[in-house]
Amino acid sequence: MAQRVACVTGASRGIGRETALALARDGMKIVVASNERENNEKVAEEVRALGGEAVTQYLDLSQAETIKEAFAAILKECGRVDALVNNAGITKDALSMRMKPEDWNLVLQINLTGAFLCAQQALPGMMRERWGRIVNIASVVGQMGNIGQANYVASKAGLIGLTKTLALELASRNITVNAVAPGFIETDMTKALPEEIKQKMLARIPLQRMGQPADVAAAVRFLVSDAAGYMTGQVLGVNGGMYM
Repeated sequence: MAQRVACVTGASRGIGRETALALARDGMKIVVASNERENNEKVAEEVRALGGEAVTQYLDLSQAETIKEAFAAILKECGRVDALVNNAGITKDALSMRMKPEDWNLVLQINLTGAFLCAQQALPGMMRERWGRIVNIASVVGQMGNIGQANYVASKAGLIGLTKTLALELASRNITVNAVAPGFIETDMTKALPEEIKQKMLARIPLQRMGQPADVAAAVRFLVSDAAGYMTGQVLGVNGGMYM
């Protein structure tokens, strides 16, 4: 069997980076895709240091045309995409009353529309092979809401809905589509939060600690594996018990 290829969006840092390394350890060839060329190369080097194979791809999810071009380049270089991890995401927080329309649109475009367009590009090959894995990185706030994040929450809740619909549409082709909903994970995004907010969040987590990117990567690794072949349309919470 040909070596499986996994494309991880937003793989230049945080959860995406950790996921790329985890899938490389399982013997998959990794496409490190993000809009940070330098960091893409660093992560690809880390994959190679593990003895894995990696290529990099510049990917700007804010433009539909550049997503098409990026996937054309990936398919030309790798010949296939067997697993797609839609991990890239941004925040532009503000209370709903004050949220700028352009901040609403950009977050929805990157977090939700971008994931949908990536899936569209990866699907023809998966359908031909009659095997595929799509894992969408949602968020606990997409399940429970969060003050000041109407755009981000809507994008992540939308991703959960997209996951379920794609799962129904693609099951007959042996393509599974699942979501992972991380809770409060230690990443660059959460490091920027004020200490007071961090303490409030920790108080809501039964396991009394923040999660690590590796905790999320482990869930993605499982869903991409053959062991998860009978799971589709599911939302796997990795949140320390914050939401049950």
